[in-house]
Amino acid sequence: MDQGEAASTARRTTATWRKSSRSNGSGECVEMAADLDGLVGLRDSKDPSGPVLMFPPARWTAFVQGLKNDNLCS
Repeated sequence: MDQGEAASTARRTTATWRKSSRSNGSGECVEMAADLDGLVGLRDSKDPSGPVLMFPPARWTAFVQGLKNDNLCS
């Protein structure tokens, strides 16, 4: 693991990860963190040390708004 990867892993470890308020406790959830060097992270709650998808905050907000408005296909 190089220095950049080690720093990235440390940030993911110390980030504040949240589950959806609609999570039903079945373990099939995603978690998000908004404190990853100006990016929003998304990960599988069953694999917290696994891969993390990273999004710019504006893109994440647009995605969430699209979900809320049922408007992802336009």
